Amino acid sequence: MQRISITVDVEQDCPPLLESMRGVEEGLPRLLELFKEERIRATFFVTGRVAELYPGIIEEIVEQEHELGCHGYAHERYDRLGLRQAEKAIGRATEILSCFDDGLVSFRAPNLKFPARFLRLLEAEGYLADSSIAKYKPPFSRGTVTAGKIIRVPVSVTSSLLRLPLRFVLPLLSRIRDPVLFVHPWEFVDLQNEKVRLDCKYNTGSGALRNLRQLIRYFKSRGYMFATIRDMAGLP
Repeated sequence: MQRISITVDVEQDCPPLLESMRGVEEGLPRLLELFKEERIRATFFVTGRVAELYPGIIEEIVEQEHELGCHGYAHERYDRLGLRQAEKAIGRATEILSCFDDGLVSFRAPNLKFPARFLRLLEAEGYLADSSIAKYKPPFSRGTVTAGKIIRVPVSVTSSLLRLPLRFVLPLLSRIRDPVLFVHPWEFVDLQNEKVRLDCKYNTGSGALRNLRQLIRYFKSRGYMFATIRDMAGLP
């Protein structure tokens, strides 16, 4: 049986271009409702800052039995941080998120950029899985790899691809073994009039939600099992 993982990077709207939180306030409840209706579990990679500002919605994620993962503290770029800065950001975010789920095992760095030298920082905080690499970004990882105690699970395609017409997207995804997808809550809020780059606003709002629903039903109809990153990494 093939698996598919849908993951959600919970952050401010289209960083670093916007600092608003419409995605968390409007888009995230829509995603939770969709997953509830379709009876699937997802992994939510949440920044510590969002968890501080919106504890109620994070509690709802955990109550609905989705996996809670860490997305750093304030959506910082780890490829631009020194060791001590990265250690502080990971530690602060982990402390905050552990108040909602003391069994955190999964991490994803913003922009899918996380220097390998920082993996030991994840080990020190008790993480076991990292999804900060992508098949479409250097070093172009083809599948799950192990680095020390960390199992690295690559993302399959960029999030904006899922907002394109599905007649082009679904044949591509069907050729990927155990695809790992990711979306952002802000993609499910209409940002088409915002002064942001095209990939941050194309088909956002109801169109993106419709696409995701159809995508879920397409893979359900083909017998795929919906898995969390914890599952993809083979962790108990």
